[in-house]
Amino acid sequence: MTTSTRGATRVPAVLVLEDGRTFRGRAYGAVGVTFGEAVFSTGMTGYQETLTDPSYDRQIVVATAPQIGNTGWNDEDDESKRIWVSGYVVRDPARVPSNWRAKRSLDDELLAQGIVGISGIDTRALTRHLRERGSMRAGIFSGDAIAAEDELLARVQAQPQMKGASLYEEVATQEAYVVPAVGEKKFTVAAIDLGIKGMTPHRMAERGIEVHVLPATATADEVYAVNPDGVFFSNGPGDPATADGPVELMTAVLERRTPLFGICFGNQILGRALGFGTYKLKYGHRGINQPVQDRTTGKVEVTAHNHGFAVDAPLDKVTETRFGRVEVSHVCLNDNVVEGLQLLDQPAFSVQYHPEAAAGPHDAAYLFDRFTSLMSTVLMEGQRA
Repeated sequence: MTTSTRGATRVPAVLVLEDGRTFRGRAYGAVGVTFGEAVFSTGMTGYQETLTDPSYDRQIVVATAPQIGNTGWNDEDDESKRIWVSGYVVRDPARVPSNWRAKRSLDDELLAQGIVGISGIDTRALTRHLRERGSMRAGIFSGDAIAAEDELLARVQAQPQMKGASLYEEVATQEAYVVPAVGEKKFTVAAIDLGIKGMTPHRMAERGIEVHVLPATATADEVYAVNPDGVFFSNGPGDPATADGPVELMTAVLERRTPLFGICFGNQILGRALGFGTYKLKYGHRGINQPVQDRTTGKVEVTAHNHGFAVDAPLDKVTETRFGRVEVSHVCLNDNVVEGLQLLDQPAFSVQYHPEAAAGPHDAAYLFDRFTSLMSTVLMEGQRA
């Protein structure tokens, strides 16, 4: 990505999709050129958490909410140390941010971090196009980067596909760090960072868990060196079919029967470790208003999602695997996509969505309690043995 530092309020910009569809508007944020997979997010709020979610690496995010930027940008709600989206598409940027915590405007932050965006286009038409044709490669060009459409299209079509992309190591921490328990320490968890959001270890810390966040390349020896009561696999970007290292590590954890919890990318890694395949969804699930049913309780939750891939597991039966029986525990009510896996013969489960709720509803917060209960049960059984 290349950018300039010029103001962008009246600079022309064009969004070019790989199938040739174009949308013309105005530059938003930095001026220049950027490429990525065009995807849409249906959240009405929470754009700061969305933009700083590492799972959006190499994606151009289309905001379906018509006005974006109303609450500006603060210094508390970032989910990582930087903005990860490769580009941002909005219809109507707020002219003046209004929130007591705001330190600057969204436009200012995009400019400061060199994120090329576009505003003033029909995001409803763009979203409908992506729903019909599927997520696809795209480019945003503004200012001097605008050229003949056939030249811009050729540049977009020369970009790599998301299918087959290995991205989790790009966004993961390079050094291990510890998030201490809040109050009394009850458990120790080794969290594998595949693109973890900051609120996730915080939610565990609130429950008395000391969280050791480890790099995506961590080995089983490094995981067990922290003497964990449980192991957590985080969300992350890219194609899970490329994540052989995390699959190998999760297999080692399952072999030792350590309590295990995975979310999003971690759910896909568990699926692969159990012998299931994964596949790319047509346009994915992204937003904070996705309905999911917990099949173990029958409860319907409104949940936060960010995934373009899913696990290919049977919905209508219990499956025998090398680690015992497994069933689909959660399912998306919009399209019947697998949203969770539950092992029946050992302490391991996962969900495809984001229970940390940053941003999003708190319907799924109980999953962290389920994880602590699992670790408590295993500890008590070990003491009795």
